[in-house]
Amino acid sequence: MRDLKNKLTSSKNTKNIQNRKGKSFGYQVLGFGAGGAAAIPGMSATGGTVTEEGIYKVHTFTSSADFSVSAVSACAASNVVEYLIVAGGGNGGSSGGGTPCVGGAGAGGFRESPGATAGAYSVSPLGASPAAAIPVNASPGTYPVVIGAATGNSSFGGLTSARGGNGGPSPKGSGGPGGSGGGGGGQNGTGPIGSGNTPPVSPPQGNNGSTADFGGGGGGAAGAGGGPSAGAGYAPAISSAGTFYSGGGGSGYSTSTANGRTSGGRSATANTGSGGGGANPPGPGPGNKGGPGTGGSGIVILRYRFS
Repeated sequence: MRDLKNKLTSSKNTKNIQNRKGKSFGYQVLGFGAGGAAAIPGMSATGGTVTEEGIYKVHTFTSSADFSVSAVSACAASNVVEYLIVAGGGNGGSSGGGTPCVGGAGAGGFRESPGATAGAYSVSPLGASPAAAIPVNASPGTYPVVIGAATGNSSFGGLTSARGGNGGPSPKGSGGPGGSGGGGGGQNGTGPIGSGNTPPVSPPQGNNGSTADFGGGGGGAAGAGGGPSAGAGYAPAISSAGTFYSGGGGSGYSTSTANGRTSGGRSATANTGSGGGGANPPGPGPGNKGGPGTGGSGIVILRYRFS
């Protein structure tokens, strides 16, 4: 009996060991050990100046060229091209009365999309409503990119940002319409403002200019002109450079350069889309700064996932 009991116990232990071994083997077969999925190749494209920022490739266009896509990814989310399209800013108004009571120019239109991969930008017109984005879904082919000079439109993928409106001359000249409107000329009265977001798009690409006896400020992407001061621009998150784009040009009396604005008598920085400052000739007030200022040329920045 003792021998039989030992055999039964031995047989039971052997089955338990086999069962444990079977479970252990099963975990190994199901891949709970080392290993992982292979990376999916991203989209391949050329054009502009190409840089890498984290999981994104960024193409920056400071002059007109082609964005050429040679291959797309098997992952659809990686084929969404996010964009920033900034038009050329307007030119500041001229002085017909020998004073700085001259309108500043409006900024070039500012249009961007956070797309499906980046989430909402925190400092842009789409920051509060990412659902309003218009992603450009890339497929193999060539996509023209047009960069506007001062007072010129910029475009990509069938989307256009409108040039900035020119500043109103003194005395009492009208500000021009555009992506952002120009400020009205002053001097013993005020000229009409230039309307922003012209032609209209949604979300708006810019804001109105202002008017004042000292000359009105041009509108910017982040706000309208106010008295002789220009509207501010935006520093979008599509690039880590921290550059402000599409600030308005101040009247001939304005001295502000904060957040992409251009002061009176000065030209805007190239490839910012900011408006030029109104003329600041010798005479009463802070004179001898020159002008009228020329608007900054536009820029297009494209971004997509590559890993």
